Amino acid sequence: MRLEQILPPDKAPGTVGRPALPNRQVINGLLHILRTGCQWKSLKTSWFGASSSLHTRYQAWRRSGVFRKLFKLMVQFYHRRKRIKWHWQAIDSKSVPAPLGGAQTGKNPTDRGKLGSKRHILVDGRGAPLAIEISGAHSHDKNYAVKLLDSTIVPRPKTVYRVHHLCGDKGYDSEDIRQAAHERQYHVHIARRGVTVTEIPKKKRYPARRWVVERTLSWQNDFRSLRIRWSKNPDNWLAFNHFASALVLWQMATKS
Repeated sequence: MRLEQILPPDKAPGTVGRPALPNRQVINGLLHILRTGCQWKSLKTSWFGASSSLHTRYQAWRRSGVFRKLFKLMVQFYHRRKRIKWHWQAIDSKSVPAPLGGAQTGKNPTDRGKLGSKRHILVDGRGAPLAIEISGAHSHDKNYAVKLLDSTIVPRPKTVYRVHHLCGDKGYDSEDIRQAAHERQYHVHIARRGVTVTEIPKKKRYPARRWVVERTLSWQNDFRSLRIRWSKNPDNWLAFNHFASALVLWQMATKS
């Protein structure tokens, strides 16, 4: 029902021109691709209609921003149901293979230089995704940290009267990031290279909180279209990331 709010209406019966696939049929086909990671041409016409028609509709919806709007709509829904836990936030990324290449791919230094992409996410204290960026697998995490902080899908509330904490692993160990986060009124908790937990004074330690972003990245891996990037167009893959994150938010918001 919430997706219907942002979709164009179905083509009315008896309208001049070729009959169009119903929106529900298109959504079912996109969910199948998102979950299974199958290629468009492998879809049978008897399942969801012609794959070319399905792909054309997907491209039209992506260009009109349907999936980004859905992501924002579900963040707002999650906020109404659970309240966004801005107090603790975490950032992380996940590298995935990109066998077909395309823009925003690069040689993955952790996978023998094979082509790959990264998805970068910012989550709240429960692990709800609030911002998503994509890049080539060769990109350093720190180059996208500030982008994530500045691209939350809903505005971040003023932090004058409340401290917001930001967690990150050693991949974000950079004074530039710390300075940028401080300027945005974050209290930064980024692991330092060469420093173990036992070396940190007990009064400065906090309970483990960064694990929620790793759990969300694991949830996203349940969508096989995100586990391997088959889309040459980065905008198409970003749209699938928005779609999957909207589904994660729905599950988190409706879970008792």
